[in-house]
Amino acid sequence: MPSSVMPTSKRSDGHPSPAAAVSTVGLRKSYGDKTVLDGIDLHIPAGSVFALLGPNGAGKTTAVKILSTLISADGGQAQVAGHDIADSPEGVRAAIGVTGQFSAVDGLITGEENMLLMADLHHLSKREGRRVTAELLERFDLTEAAKKPAQSYSGGMKRRLDIAMTLVGSPRIIFLDEPTTGLDPRSRHTMWGIIRELVSDGVTVFLTTQYLEEADELADRIAVLHDGRIAAEGTADELKRLIPGGHVRLRFSDPAAYQSAATALRESTRDDDALALQIPSDGSQRELRSLLDWLDSLGIEADELTVHTPDLDDVFFALTASTTSTTHAPTAVPNQSKEDVR
Repeated sequence: MPSSVMPTSKRSDGHPSPAAAVSTVGLRKSYGDKTVLDGIDLHIPAGSVFALLGPNGAGKTTAVKILSTLISADGGQAQVAGHDIADSPEGVRAAIGVTGQFSAVDGLITGEENMLLMADLHHLSKREGRRVTAELLERFDLTEAAKKPAQSYSGGMKRRLDIAMTLVGSPRIIFLDEPTTGLDPRSRHTMWGIIRELVSDGVTVFLTTQYLEEADELADRIAVLHDGRIAAEGTADELKRLIPGGHVRLRFSDPAAYQSAATALRESTRDDDALALQIPSDGSQRELRSLLDWLDSLGIEADELTVHTPDLDDVFFALTASTTSTTHAPTAVPNQSKEDVR
C-alpha cells in the first residue's frame, strides 16, 4: 500500500501524527545467546530521512534485514508501508527498495544490462524496462558509461548504479545500509544530493551510517543504537543538547567591562589573560537571548560572542561509551542500552 494512503495515527493529545512509513514496537532478535536487538521502538514519518547510528556490530544491519523481510524477528511487531512484516511480507517487498552495504551490481555486465535485469525482475515490459532504464541512467549521470562493464566503474559510480537499480520498481521507502562507506568526499556529497532529491520526491529514506556528519546533514530524526537498544532518539539538535559541555564564550577588550560582566555572571568561568568568560549554555535561542538581554540591561557589551555546542561526535561517544546512559532531554528519549552481529 503506498505511503500516501497509509492510515494516520493519533497522538496522546488527540491530534493526528504524521503517517508512519516504518513503525516498530519491541522488536527483538538474538543469535544464540547473543542479543542483537533488545526491544526496538521506532516511528518514522513518511517522506522523511531517518538515520540509525551505531558502532560496528550495534545491530543496524540486522534491523534493516528484519524490516526488509530478509530475516525474521524473534519478537515484537513492525509495519512497513502499512504492511505487517510477518503477516504481509509480499506487501512490504512491493513497497520498498534496499541498497545494502555491499554492491548488488554485477561487474561482468554493463550498467545498462544491470538495469534491464532489474526491470525484468520487476516484471516490467521490455519497452517499459528500457524507458525506465534510460531515465534512471540519465538521472544518475551514468548514460555515457551505460555500455561499459560495471567492473570498470569507480566506487561512486557503482554506488549510483546500485541506487538506480533500487529505484527501478519506484519504491516509496528505501533502506540505505551505509551507502557511502568507502566513498571519497566528492562521491559522498554526490550521494547526499541524490538522497535529498529522493526525499523531495516523497520517498522515505531509512539510512544506516557510521558517518556522523552524514546523519547531521541528511536526517530529520536520528536514533543511536547501542547494545541492542535505542540509547537516544531525536533531531540532531535535540541529541546534541543531551550532552553537557555547551557554553557561550564572551571576550572583552575593555578590562572594566570584563570585570563588570564577571561580577554579574557569577556562574561563568573566567580567563583573566584573555579577558574572556565562559557561561554554561545549551546553545538554544532562548538562552542566548536571555543572556544578551541581561548584558544589555547592565549596559555591558562584549566584543566577541561565540556559541559552542556539543556535536554528534560528542553525542555518539557519550552514548556508546557506557551501557547505562540515563541522560534525559525534553524531546529526545534516551534508554538503557546492548550489540549486533551482522
